[in-house]
Amino acid sequence: MRKIYDAVIVGGGINGSSIAFQLAKRGYKVAVLDKGKIAGKASGAAAGILGAQTELAEDGPLFQLACKSRSMYRILIPELEDLSQVHIGYQNKGVYKVAANKEEEQTLKRLIESQQKAGEQAEWFSIDDLIKREPSVSNKLRGAMYIPNDGQVQAYELSLAFAKASMALGAEIYEYTHVSDFILKDEKVHGVKTSQGEFLAESVIVASGAWSREVLERAGLSLPIIPVKGECFSVIPEKPLVQGTIFSHGCYIVPKQSGRLVVGATVKVNSFDEKVTLEGISTLMEKAQNLVPDIAKAEWERAWTGIRPQSADGQPFLGEHPVYRGLYIAAGHFRNGILLAPATGVLMADILEGKTEQPNPFELSRLESLVHTSNGVLL
Repeated sequence: MRKIYDAVIVGGGINGSSIAFQLAKRGYKVAVLDKGKIAGKASGAAAGILGAQTELAEDGPLFQLACKSRSMYRILIPELEDLSQVHIGYQNKGVYKVAANKEEEQTLKRLIESQQKAGEQAEWFSIDDLIKREPSVSNKLRGAMYIPNDGQVQAYELSLAFAKASMALGAEIYEYTHVSDFILKDEKVHGVKTSQGEFLAESVIVASGAWSREVLERAGLSLPIIPVKGECFSVIPEKPLVQGTIFSHGCYIVPKQSGRLVVGATVKVNSFDEKVTLEGISTLMEKAQNLVPDIAKAEWERAWTGIRPQSADGQPFLGEHPVYRGLYIAAGHFRNGILLAPATGVLMADILEGKTEQPNPFELSRLESLVHTSNGVLL
């Protein structure tokens, strides 16, 4: 039996669910299809840092989108929690981007100046100032760039809240539903073929994270996205060790409302391997102890991996297929999927409705290396 919708979203991670939420708010009949469980991959594995200024160094379209998305959370979270009845665990105690040596200190001071010119808040804390605020950090550090507006959430709970809120507004979610092909005719998408039958729709949005490339190859699109494996672990200290997130090159420590500390994340490029390795976790342990020595005394909780989608130029793809009308892509968010989810949902809903008035810097055609061919392939 065929199922008919206004829009079908392939991928039930945080961005797919955010798009579903925004479309459902606008009265669309929406289906979300996921080959596994909702938020079962990178969205549920993320540490949940809303690091617009932490992760992104230079002003530009992505930095501006990230800051806009971060600002949306204060209004969005109460709405999501009310509709979904899921506690998201939002905290805004800032991020300390620490310097381990003089070179890193100089780099961060230049970054502070640049971000202040862009209208964002950031300031330098000497090591003495940092220890006054975060007594457990190592006195071997040189100081930190303090970013008061970069907060954090519980990533899995946020992803689940988007999904449940969209359902409360009428969206339907199909877990364990594998998309085998697109229904394409006359350079237009008409739906998808799945393990649960055909889903017909005038709009199909692919938001499958690192698996988007594989999905879109069935529509003649070779999307330049690679999987990047990241390993994390969590511990439970006897008493709180840090209030804000401690972020350094190669390691971060994120304090959650429950009292646990999330430590991440390794980077292994071009890998779908979801196994946790001793090498990866031991490397993180060493780095974490260099940041907060007393973390060595914390109780072990667990370790896990997430596979993040990185695009060729480091920016997400948010736009329409270059050949097939009605087929849209929202993928390639890399480490910023949680941060960018609110803005991604709104932008993709606007694109579907033709409401974007200015050129979209995240269109697929932005890369010179993308070449359109007669069968729709981009190489």
